[in-house]
Amino acid sequence: MARSNRPSRSSAPKPRSGRVNKWTRPDDGSDEQWLEKARYGVQRLQDAPDGQWHVRRISSVGAAKTYKCPGCGQFIKPGTEHLVAWRADHWSGDDASAAARRHWHPKCWESRSYRY
Repeated sequence: MARSNRPSRSSAPKPRSGRVNKWTRPDDGSDEQWLEKARYGVQRLQDAPDGQWHVRRISSVGAAKTYKCPGCGQFIKPGTEHLVAWRADHWSGDDASAAARRHWHPKCWESRSYRY
């Protein structure tokens, strides 16, 4: 019988390393935060000539309603990837700025005019 030069495998499972890569998530008990980020996207702060904006990308799976883009005036249909933007430096507070958020096409947001 021919012999193999490979070591035999043990049947016991190997302990997981503490490394985290893009395919695994940390087990620190933050399942609610992780689910929210997965469902609604990651919010980022963006500086522009007209102030600071919170911008969140909405995936095509998360887009369930029809919205009107303020950039082009066209409708954003359900299932279309788009952006949600609201002011970070609103004069009447965070609640008012969150209520005034708008849904934009990504190209319309990038090419918007800062002139009023």
